[in-house]
Amino acid sequence: MNTSSSSQRLTGKKVAILAADGFEESELLKPRAALDAAGAITSIVSPNADSVKSWTGDGFGQSVHVDIPVSKADAANFDALLLPGGVINPDKLRIEPAAVEFVHAFFEAGKPVAAICHGPQLLIEANVVRGRRLTSYHSVKTDLINAGANWVDEEVVCDQGLVTSRKPSDIPAFNDKMIEEIAEGIHAGQHA
Repeated sequence: MNTSSSSQRLTGKKVAILAADGFEESELLKPRAALDAAGAITSIVSPNADSVKSWTGDGFGQSVHVDIPVSKADAANFDALLLPGGVINPDKLRIEPAAVEFVHAFFEAGKPVAAICHGPQLLIEANVVRGRRLTSYHSVKTDLINAGANWVDEEVVCDQGLVTSRKPSDIPAFNDKMIEEIAEGIHAGQHA
């Protein structure tokens, strides 16, 4: 399936996008555009109050408006979660207790979660990767294995509502699988 044929497939679904300064620009903007095109309502959730700055190439790129501070965000108000990568972004989020708790709540509720590139580092901190099959940017492989994950080197991996990909070139496959899993809704096998 390609995202152009999924127009309005996610109508009414609310998707949180958790990001801090230094998120990989393409890994937030392209999946968000695909979600919006599929009819989802996306909200940027962040430790920042007003905006978050992307990273692109060798420096900061454009800023994105923050809709909800993570300290006030409630996973119960969303149907799914997107975690963009970037080297700086997940490292900042891992030390924010409210961000870690927010991620963990999606797993407790069985809701779809999509993480790309370095995004799965936040999943380690939320203690939700043990026994799960997933992928990531290659430099995160050992961390995920040490946390109990079954790491594989594939374009997109789906394990009971948990969708992961490795890098920006994987975004088309990542978007398609993410939309499919969000459309399916709650996954009994998605757990904390």
